[in-house]
Amino acid sequence: MTKAHEYALDVTWTGNTGSGTSGYRDFERSHLVSAAGKPPIVGTADPAFRGAPEHWNPEELLVASLSQCHMLWYLVLCARAGIVVTEYTDHPSGTMVEDPEGGGRFSEVVLRPQARITDAQHHERALALHERAHDLCFIANSVNFDIRCEPQVSSA
Repeated sequence: MTKAHEYALDVTWTGNTGSGTSGYRDFERSHLVSAAGKPPIVGTADPAFRGAPEHWNPEELLVASLSQCHMLWYLVLCARAGIVVTEYTDHPSGTMVEDPEGGGRFSEVVLRPQARITDAQHHERALALHERAHDLCFIANSVNFDIRCEPQVSSA
């Protein structure tokens, strides 16, 4: 039997500066993403679309979601394989391309995970587990653009 998981949250626009959406430049793109029992995320549009650069935009959060999902699977796979990871960082980036009508889509995301393991003899297996993490990632399996992974593994 398949398991289904539900995710409920609230997105609330907070950018009415007094005249609502009376004009393209007359409102802020600010909003709050919230869910019960969690701190809110202050969101906005990409600065290219009149968003505030100091707040998270949906495009950044999509790239972050891909990176987080990959990392969480990778750590689980390493634990199951007896590979001890002591540090993990990623420096992901994404490319979004606009179309002439103003819409657009992501063309790719590149993950650049760097993992430190305790035993150098597991280096090749630790590298290979990144491919399996990608195959299992819920978010990666839900998007229709390329996701490249350029992993690095070092040992203590």
